[in-house]
Amino acid sequence: METVDGIITSYNERGELTVTAVYTNTEKFVRCGYKTARVVLNDSRTLSHEQRKKAFALLGEINDYTGEMPEYTKKFFYLAFKAERHKELADKIFSLSDCSVELASDFIDYLIGFILAHDIPTKRPLIELCDDIKLYVYACAKHKKCAVCGRRAELHHVDAVGMGNDRNTINHIGRAALPLCRAHHLELHEIGDERFMASYHLQPVKIDEEIAKIYKLRGKKHE
Repeated sequence: METVDGIITSYNERGELTVTAVYTNTEKFVRCGYKTARVVLNDSRTLSHEQRKKAFALLGEINDYTGEMPEYTKKFFYLAFKAERHKELADKIFSLSDCSVELASDFIDYLIGFILAHDIPTKRPLIELCDDIKLYVYACAKHKKCAVCGRRAELHHVDAVGMGNDRNTINHIGRAALPLCRAHHLELHEIGDERFMASYHLQPVKIDEEIAKIYKLRGKKHE
């Protein structure tokens, strides 16, 4: 498999796009018998000033906790991010000065996941530093952290299970949920889902196989 850069030359209402790419190794093209190609659409928008501030604030929180030199922390997480999330960037420079909006958002999500996984205390609530609320709430659910305060969480089902149904027997995959500590879970039941999510600017996430396994909920594989 090879990677070749191309240019999108046309796109129509049927969702068909035409990509023009230059490939000069004719001998290899014939020898390998290439018939199909995979197209990766690169986000051409560069990250915003707000994204850059959030990413550096998260790196600062990690750096304060570990006591490492800021440049070492930044370099370590740049390399770790590429190795774990974007192997296609292995030979390229990743920088918060000119990367895409999509890549910056993924890096912020990666840092938040690391902080949650290692119980790193932060001076600012993580929800203020996240770039995508749903990614943040999913990370909290994955690490059993309250999406509001970061304390140990249980899962609140936004989609009511329904009268007469047993949560141990129904399929939870696809149902909306929020990871909340006991105190915030009780608050939600007092004021209701809509007011609670508006107050804390949260969005529920759909339970998938991974979340179902973490919370020992019934999933499709059990059916």
